Amino acid sequence: MIKRHAAVARAAFALLWLLLGSVQSQTRVLTVQLQSNLVRKVLPYNVILPADYDRTNLRYPVLYLLHGLAGNHNDWLTRTNLAEYASRYRLIIVMPEGDDSWYTDSATAPDEKYESYIVQELIPDVDQRFRTLRDRRGRAIAGLSMGGYGALKFGLKYPDLFSVAASMSGALDAASRSDATPGFAWDFLRPSIRRAFGPPDSPTRRANDLYRLVREMPATKLAALPFLYLDCGTEDGFLHANREWAALLLERKIPHEYVQLPGGHEWSYWDRRIREVLSLVAERTDAGCRFAR
Repeated sequence: MIKRHAAVARAAFALLWLLLGSVQSQTRVLTVQLQSNLVRKVLPYNVILPADYDRTNLRYPVLYLLHGLAGNHNDWLTRTNLAEYASRYRLIIVMPEGDDSWYTDSATAPDEKYESYIVQELIPDVDQRFRTLRDRRGRAIAGLSMGGYGALKFGLKYPDLFSVAASMSGALDAASRSDATPGFAWDFLRPSIRRAFGPPDSPTRRANDLYRLVREMPATKLAALPFLYLDCGTEDGFLHANREWAALLLERKIPHEYVQLPGGHEWSYWDRRIREVLSLVAERTDAGCRFAR
């Protein structure tokens, strides 16, 4: 069910940004090649800089935007109108390369430490290269499908880093999938899930199971979590997993927003939803920016 009051308030907030922002100018897109010591190869990431970035001395909030399985760091730029939508906001948007890693330190491939790469190498590199707000109030993470899983996982495991974690059509049950519980698109998902998480009883699966992380989180830590957002199309094969996870958040009384509306597991759906996610991030991060020191 769509929370209408939240959607209306967000629409008004987006209009305010549109009126106050520098929408006459275009955003600037660039690509950074980052040599990763953890993944042991060069990993590119794309960056959208706000339209007024070169004309101010401000620090800006950052949205880390993750791609899905079989995708890459270019997807959000080439398959949606993200650069156009981003021109309404004073946000830096970073789109990293995650390969088919499930944004996890692989249980089977020692050099594929993608979770550690995001936290220990990518975020520090972005903060060093760009004028960012370098605390959780100025940082959000979001993604689609595999990236939706990754975004929520980072939110749960690193609440000190992010103020918002958002998933679009997230493959939220990935770490619990096996031949015994195959579920939606298992033939497509099986190779990458086995490579990332290992056998069904592996420690890596337990440490990265979103359901387990929520169920077993001490009540004293719940208040420190970022705001959690998830949406899913009613024709999407991951709808059941999203409904179940949203119900678990309700059970644990974790602040969140869950939206389901017509759509499948497809780019036309994500092109529509990223607009809502951008507005959410701008609303809930320290979007007023600060002067650099």
